[in-house]
Amino acid sequence: MANHARRIELTASDRAELERLQRSSAGPAGPSRRARAVLLLADETTGAEVARRTGYTSVQISRIRRRFVEDGLTGLIDRPRSGRPPQLTEAKRARIVALTLKAPPKGLTHWSTREIAERVGVSHATVHRIWQAHALQPHRVETFKFTTDPQAEAKIRDVVGLYLNPPTNAVVLSVDEKTQIQALERTQPLLPLRPNLPARQTHDYHRHGLTSLYAALEVASGRVLGECSERHTGADFLRFLKGVSRRYRGRELHVILDNSSTHSTPDVRDWLEKHPNVCFHFTPTGASWLNMVEAWFGILTRKSVRRGSFASVKDLVRHIGNYIAHWNEHPTPFVWTKSPAAIIRKAVRRGR
Repeated sequence: MANHARRIELTASDRAELERLQRSSAGPAGPSRRARAVLLLADETTGAEVARRTGYTSVQISRIRRRFVEDGLTGLIDRPRSGRPPQLTEAKRARIVALTLKAPPKGLTHWSTREIAERVGVSHATVHRIWQAHALQPHRVETFKFTTDPQAEAKIRDVVGLYLNPPTNAVVLSVDEKTQIQALERTQPLLPLRPNLPARQTHDYHRHGLTSLYAALEVASGRVLGECSERHTGADFLRFLKGVSRRYRGRELHVILDNSSTHSTPDVRDWLEKHPNVCFHFTPTGASWLNMVEAWFGILTRKSVRRGSFASVKDLVRHIGNYIAHWNEHPTPFVWTKSPAAIIRKAVRRGR
């Protein structure tokens, strides 16, 4: 009862400092909350009402009152907790970072949190926190590839120029083939999505054959022309190319494609000579990712093919045709944003 009898009287400077602490959002939450409790107590609010407003218990409000009366503003600061002091020194922190950046022991490809923790003498959770703080991700790896094409810079500027500034009244098409699409049939029917349960499928399957998809992405609109073929030859490509040309009869066509041997057969070159309205623009060797239709192939794989189950190649071809029709109902054009100079800096290995 003695604590409740102690009246809190604030000087003008104490009240100003308490109000500043109460408004502060940069520091720890504890002192701010205690400052609010003291201000309420100083305004003669009952301890029970202060507890209700601040979320403290009555015992905690009594303790806050006593600490402020005895120690003033310093009584509101968090006090050291009991137990062992933290064992993570700056030297250990630096050692964890340095060790992570070094090669792991022989036989390992990368460090794990537990291996680092055992080596340094801390918990694996501590290693994980340090990795997060320093943006270290040893478990991840990314791939890269330089093109060695001697005409790489010119080809990059040519292809990206078509994306960014297409010729007036011309059609720009990104053309390629996705080969060896497998018709896989799951051994059991797929189990549909249910609340709290994802869709499920068996891991094993029957193989029913392959098909290749030739596709032409209209860069301006995002529409796709596609045709499946049993084979992947120059004759198959030329047949598809002729169909595309008929679709855009009388239009100037700029076709972006990679350096596959099927794109440069004698028959294809002869056909190009007879159709001067069609112009090929090749991506650099080893840089087929520059071909925009590759992005659409990725969407096709994720949203249409990968989770499908097909009893025959004919079923697979029909399924792909349905997806192309669905895509073309509301086509989404891809927007190229990176400049040729930025691509050249990252993708072209220059001589030393």
